[in-house]
Amino acid sequence: MNKLWLIIKREYLTRVRKKSFILATLLTPLGFGLIMFVSGYLASNSMTTQKRIAVVDQSGILDEADLSNKQFDFDISSLPLDQIDTAYSRLGYDLLLEVPPISDLSTTSHKVNFYSKEKLSLVALEQIERKMSNALKTYKISKSDINQETLDQLEMSVTLDNAVKSDKDGDKSNKISIGVASALSYLMGFLMYMVIFIYGSMVMRSVMEEKINRIVEVMISSVRPFQLMLGKVMGVGFVAITQLFIWIILLFGIMMIFGATMSPDPAMGAGIGDAGELISEMGSQSDIKDILAGIKSLNWLLILPSFVVFFFGGYFIYSSLFAAVGSAMGDDIGEGQQLMMPIFIPVIIAISLVLPVLNNPNGPLAVFGSMFPLFSPILMPARLPFDPPVWQVLLSIVILIASVIFMTWMAGRIYRVGILMYGKKVTFKEIGRWLFVKN
Repeated sequence: MNKLWLIIKREYLTRVRKKSFILATLLTPLGFGLIMFVSGYLASNSMTTQKRIAVVDQSGILDEADLSNKQFDFDISSLPLDQIDTAYSRLGYDLLLEVPPISDLSTTSHKVNFYSKEKLSLVALEQIERKMSNALKTYKISKSDINQETLDQLEMSVTLDNAVKSDKDGDKSNKISIGVASALSYLMGFLMYMVIFIYGSMVMRSVMEEKINRIVEVMISSVRPFQLMLGKVMGVGFVAITQLFIWIILLFGIMMIFGATMSPDPAMGAGIGDAGELISEMGSQSDIKDILAGIKSLNWLLILPSFVVFFFGGYFIYSSLFAAVGSAMGDDIGEGQQLMMPIFIPVIIAISLVLPVLNNPNGPLAVFGSMFPLFSPILMPARLPFDPPVWQVLLSIVILIASVIFMTWMAGRIYRVGILMYGKKVTFKEIGRWLFVKN
C-alpha cells in the first residue's frame, strides 16, 4: 500500500504542478465564458440589424397589413415589377417580394416570389414566410364573413398541471421540474463522456511515454506492474477530481457574472426559429423561484451518491482499458490507433443514446443501457433525475462494481505483458493470449 500511495502521489503532483495543467484549469472556464459572451453579444446585435424589403403588391392585398418589426422593414412599392427588379438593390433594399393576387379565398397556399442579390439564410426565409402567411390570413378574414374578434376567441392554449397532491401517491413533477431534470440528465451524461475521453486518454499517454522512454523497466523492478497501473489510474483520477472541482467553481462564478451583465432580449429568440420562440416564451413565463423549486424537487439523496459511484466506476473501467491499450502500443502510435476503437465505440454509442433515454427514461432501451456496464456510467446518471426504480439503480451499481473488478484485473493482465513488449505490432489475438500468460 505504501508503494501504491507513492505512485499515486507522484502521478498527481507531477501533473498538477505543470504549467499546462494550471493554464488549462484556469483558461478553460474563461474560454467557455468568453464563448457565451461573444455568442450572446453577436446574437443580440445580429437581431438588431434590420433588412429592408420592397414589396410589389399591385392587387393591394397588403395595403393595411402591419409587416415591419425589428428584423424587417417592409415597404410597399408603387413601381411596377419590371422597373424595380433591376433597381431595388440600388434603392437600398436587401430583398424584393412579388405578391400575386389571391383569386380564390378558399385556397390554403400562395406562392410569393422573391429576388435577392445575396443568398438568404433559412431562418430569414422562414421568418418572412411566417410574416406573409399572417398578413395574407388577415386579408382573407377581412374579405370573408368571419369576425376577427370571434376568431381570436376560438384560440385555446392548454397547460398541463400535475394534479397529484402532496398527501397522495404518484409523481408530483411539473413542467419546470421535468425541464430541470432533463437539463441535469444531459449535463451528467455529457460530463461522464468528457471525463472518460480526457482523463482516460491522459492515463494512456502516461503509460506510453514511460514505455517509450524505458522508464517503466526501472520502476517495475521495485513495484508490481498491477500496482503501477493502478497507481496511475488513481493518480490521474485525483487530478480529474481536482480539475473538475475548480472548473465547477469558476464556471459558476462566470455564469453569475454573465447573467448579471447580459440582460435577456426577447428579440434574440426570434433569430432561431421555433426553438427561439420557445426559449423566449419560457423566459417570460418561468421565474427563478419556479426553477429553484424544480431543482429542490429532485431526489438528491439518490442522485448525488449514485452519480459519485457511477463517476468513479466509469472512470476506472475505461481508464484501465486505456492503460492496457497504452501498454500494448509501440513506438508507432499510428499503428496502435486500431486498438483504441473497441474503447471509443461503446462511449460514442452511449452518448448517442442519451437523448432517446431522456425521451423515454423508463423504456426498454433506457433500462438495458443503464444495466450494461460499458453504457451505464453515462446512461444511468442520465436517468437518475427521473427517479428510476431503486432496485434498478442498485442492480446497475452491483453490475458496475463487478465489471470494474473484472476490467481492472483484465487490464492488469494485459499491462504486465504489454509494458515490456517492444518492436512488435500487437494484434487483438495476441492481446487475448496475454490474458492467460502465467506469471
